[in-house]
Amino acid sequence: MTSIQFIVFLPLLAAAFAGLSNRAFGTIVPKVATTGALFIACALSWPIFIGFLSGANEAGVAPVFTWMKSGSFDVAWQLRVDALTSVMLVVVTSVSFLVHLYSWGYMEEDPDQPRFFAYLSLFTFAMLMLVTANNLIQMFFGWEGVGLASYLLIGFWFRKPSANAAAIKAFVVNRVGDLGFMLGIFGTYLVFNTVSIPEILQAAPGMAGSTIGFLGHRYDTMTVICLLLFVGAMGKSAQLGLHTWLPDAMEGPTPVSALIHAATMVTAGVFMVCRLSPMFETSPTALGFITFIGGATCFFAATIGTVQTDIKRVIAYSTCSQLGYMFFAAGVGAYGAAMFHLFTHAFFKALLFLGAGSVIHAMHHEQDMRCYGALRKEIPVTFWAMMAGTLAITGVGIIDVGGFAGYHSKDAIIESAFAAGSYPAYWAGVIAALLTSFYSWRLMFLTFWGKPRWITSEHVQHAVHEAHGHHPAEDAHVAHSGAEVADNPQAEDSGSEPHVHGPHETDLPEGTGGYHPHESPIVMLIPLIVLSMGAVFAGYFFHPFFIDPESAGAFWKGSVFFNEHLAHASHEIPTWAKLSATVVMLLGLAVAWYGYIANKDFPAKFADHFRLLYRFLLNKWYFDELYHFIFVRPAFAIGRFFWKAGDEGTIDRFGPNGSAAVVSFGSRLAGRLQSGYLYSYAFVMLIGLTAAITWAVTR
Repeated sequence: MTSIQFIVFLPLLAAAFAGLSNRAFGTIVPKVATTGALFIACALSWPIFIGFLSGANEAGVAPVFTWMKSGSFDVAWQLRVDALTSVMLVVVTSVSFLVHLYSWGYMEEDPDQPRFFAYLSLFTFAMLMLVTANNLIQMFFGWEGVGLASYLLIGFWFRKPSANAAAIKAFVVNRVGDLGFMLGIFGTYLVFNTVSIPEILQAAPGMAGSTIGFLGHRYDTMTVICLLLFVGAMGKSAQLGLHTWLPDAMEGPTPVSALIHAATMVTAGVFMVCRLSPMFETSPTALGFITFIGGATCFFAATIGTVQTDIKRVIAYSTCSQLGYMFFAAGVGAYGAAMFHLFTHAFFKALLFLGAGSVIHAMHHEQDMRCYGALRKEIPVTFWAMMAGTLAITGVGIIDVGGFAGYHSKDAIIESAFAAGSYPAYWAGVIAALLTSFYSWRLMFLTFWGKPRWITSEHVQHAVHEAHGHHPAEDAHVAHSGAEVADNPQAEDSGSEPHVHGPHETDLPEGTGGYHPHESPIVMLIPLIVLSMGAVFAGYFFHPFFIDPESAGAFWKGSVFFNEHLAHASHEIPTWAKLSATVVMLLGLAVAWYGYIANKDFPAKFADHFRLLYRFLLNKWYFDELYHFIFVRPAFAIGRFFWKAGDEGTIDRFGPNGSAAVVSFGSRLAGRLQSGYLYSYAFVMLIGLTAAITWAVTR
């Protein structure tokens, strides 16, 4: 158990060194310290995981110190290591190490690299604290720690207004979820008189059927507690209703997107539900709600991903959708399948984000896919890495033979939903698989196939601006024909040729007529190659340990609730139900190929024909506008009222400003009496003497 302490605290020491030293040691030493610490943590994590796979390791707790103790409230800082923890250890440390290494190349020109690497390591420490927590208070410490670190990383480029706004949005939306999580922790302590997770899980079945007072009424105890805890998971894991922060978080550097919003922070909610699965099993109502939210999020986010043009936002909405899969798996009782998809998703989603970063790096920080095209020959390593990630997320495989990572984990979730009789969740998963295949291959076709729009758009841009006498920097939209950009909404409104967001003149190398894409440096390609191996092989090699009814129970050893009956039933569903995900995957590929390779006019015609639907999806179901109208505008109105009428109109008017005005008026009045003439002073003295004599005589 000594190694677990090194795994958890080495990133903290590295973060402190890199952050406090600032630039005293230059940029190399902090990068070496933080990346080296994560390499050691990763190297120590894999043997623990392999030990649980082989059955050699047993669950245990490594004590650190007593944190808080008051009466029955006893919070000991302990690091819990079991099968569930081991899965999260390899996910967090592996992805974090590769992101650290990748950032050597991606952030090479940034002057604040020590601060960036310090934030990365601080985030990793907080996430490790969360997954090793043995009590709810310690889990909440890590929960808030990753929230703080994500705020710092999303707003890393703090001179960029959109990055600041995105960081604040992520922080505020997560506070809403965290309020529910805190209430859930309070309720848990109130009911069980302890915050120790093992003690709570042991006593949870005995509380089934009891009631608790909440908001003036009495409800089922475990339902109230589980729903409150799940609200926290909704915020952290960007589920429907509290999802709006996730796409905007792409304003941070691309390595941040890969670390926080693909593999670690957003999976914290899934981990928490699986860790407390014996609690959730006592409340069918809570499980039903989780299934509904997961299925709805799965479908909702996939629909939005089909129309996005920013390469990182497509992958961000894909993350949101895949998290929906994990939650409705947990909702139907397939916690092993949920964790398995979390495990495989970490590899192929981090791969897709880092691959997108490599494309962005090659294209001089252009993120609009409509400015890409024909890149597979220019950046071949990145192309094949993203191809592996796409094959994994779309679930390419052959029944009873095997396939890429997503084929094993995502299909297991869909099959579990069918076996559990949760048919709405099953169909939501199938439809989302269709949409996932479409937007994933759409991304690949727009980026790596077609004409090189990174050259033609620049040529057209110069021609248009010369004809109209405009400077290239004054107008970022240029006329351009072709179906690669046909789903741009500007083409619908104008009735003219489709438009593309053209590259700016300042982005181009001096003396060239267009972009010259280049492959990323080797330090960025190594993580892509390693993650590609995970995307290809992780599902095939590890699925027996996570979901197989014969061996999964021996692996989990009670660290999550494993339903053997559901696991057996999911293998016995009809063949058509097993093939459904593969069929819709092929259908999505065919539609994307037809629209972006074979008939490039089709997307524009489709968008024009279904204008309202297209606008609805392009505006993300109008959640941001709705929240702005319901919450943001009233909040600002209330703030302005208290500012103008309360602070300035009342407090300042009758407080400091009023006192200052009285003093100023009195000073001006007294100043008028100081005329400087002797007869004026004698007159005042006479009046004073007369008043004094009058007072004395009358008294």
